Amino acid sequence: MRKLLLSAFILFGLMASAQEAEEDAPPPEGWNSEGKFQLLFNQSAFNKEWTGGGTSSIAGNLLLDYDLHYREGNFTWDNKFLANYGLTKLNGDEFYRKTSDRMEINSIAGKQLPDSNWYYSVFANFRTQFTKGYEYFEDPVTGEKLRTETTHFLSPAYLQFGPGMMWKKSDDLWFNIAPATARFIFVDKDFTTVPGYVDESYYGVEEGESSRFELGASFTGYAKFALIENVSMENSVNLYSNYLDKPGNIDIDYLMNLEMTINKFLSANLVFQAIYDDNIVGAFQIREVFGAAFNVTF
Repeated sequence: MRKLLLSAFILFGLMASAQEAEEDAPPPEGWNSEGKFQLLFNQSAFNKEWTGGGTSSIAGNLLLDYDLHYREGNFTWDNKFLANYGLTKLNGDEFYRKTSDRMEINSIAGKQLPDSNWYYSVFANFRTQFTKGYEYFEDPVTGEKLRTETTHFLSPAYLQFGPGMMWKKSDDLWFNIAPATARFIFVDKDFTTVPGYVDESYYGVEEGESSRFELGASFTGYAKFALIENVSMENSVNLYSNYLDKPGNIDIDYLMNLEMTINKFLSANLVFQAIYDDNIVGAFQIREVFGAAFNVTF
């Protein structure tokens, strides 16, 4: 628990260091919402005379980010829906490959303590992916490019919830600590029963099972701020420590979106994500996407 809190506050301090010092205007009472739809595009091309090496490619990413907030007196209820999906196609490769695939729903309700930025809170988080994921390989005899399905919708899926304490300055700067968080991992039983799909476990789910229960502590932080004019950075971090199995191994999910606004509809975006989860692989998974984006807000 101590390691989790230390890691959390270090990460959140880095995320919030550029937050402006002035107080935000009081949020409105009742319901309010905002959303953004974004198409991110990047490509590279080389003609046959290009001698420096390289492979032509094209990639696109769709992003939906929708926030729904409710406030009445000292009670707040914040909800966020995130969806992103991306594909890339390399010249000469018959397969389209995913660059991102994520669906996530966050909900947190809080009751504010008098004259304080602290809240009693209850949170829930659900995340999964939209489409199948594959492991790609080449047949050593024929050289044929092949793939094996390793994931699909709701396999895996994560659900976690629990009571805690939230510190909230505004909708753009807050963190939540939940020392008694239940987490369920759901998978398709086919992946844990078919030979070759699983060794000792599949996303932490044992052979022949379709779910795993964990009880631990979680930390969630969110910070959005302007770095300079027309350049904003959005950060979210989720940390989790399972009391029931290797509590010292903290799961980390950090996501950063740097948006450089050109005009109302166009921007350049850098997306960076780092995940560490012992149940999947004992190393950091890193994803980075950069390109031009078309934006629609609502």
